[in-house]
Amino acid sequence: MLGLIISLIVIGLIAGAIARLVVPGKQDLSIVATIILGIVGSFIGGFLGYLIFHKDGSNGFFQPSGIIGSIIGAIIALLIWQRVGRRSAVR
Repeated sequence: MLGLIISLIVIGLIAGAIARLVVPGKQDLSIVATIILGIVGSFIGGFLGYLIFHKDGSNGFFQPSGIIGSIIGAIIALLIWQRVGRRSAVR
């Protein structure tokens, strides 16, 4: 169980950091927020992967497709976060 939590944090940090590098603009996110962004991205990427391919991750936790899906999901989550943040800042 502890290994799963640590691996979620590490994958979340990697996916969140790569998403922040890919998306243009300034993001005022701490390291904890970057980790949470990556973890949310993992769930989004896993859900999209299940919708597209109709398979789940029962073949193991660390797979290249899962990490790529986490990065894509984190990019989607960051873009949504920027849109929501920009809309509330205008008011």
